[in-house]
Amino acid sequence: QVQLVESEGGLVQPGGSLRLSCAASGSIFSIVAMGWYRQVPGKQRELVATISSGDSTNYEDSVKGRFTISRGNAKNTVYLQMNSLKPEDTAVYYCKTTLRTSVYWGQGTQVTVSS
Repeated sequence: QVQLVESEGGLVQPGGSLRLSCAASGSIFSIVAMGWYRQVPGKQRELVATISSGDSTNYEDSVKGRFTISRGNAKNTVYLQMNSLKPEDTAVYYCKTTLRTSVYWGQGTQVTVSS
């Protein structure tokens, strides 16, 4: 089993910044990739950014240049630095960890961008 603990999101003004973190613990023998997804009511969960075990990154087009995904030195923690936040970034953000034969999701954290 793998446990994922996400940091709290919050309320941020447009143009502001917020950093999310997600720490994986348990049977994390071989993490293939970690990433962040988001979901708003009535819509499917969408990819925000991913980072592979080799530190290759991938971003959804609307966040390129504003969001940065990274991993901690122990490689079991993933961060999402979000800058220049927009109201359309408002969503529940989920951490995802992919192992060789399984996938785990965090509990989700609300990020609200509003003045």
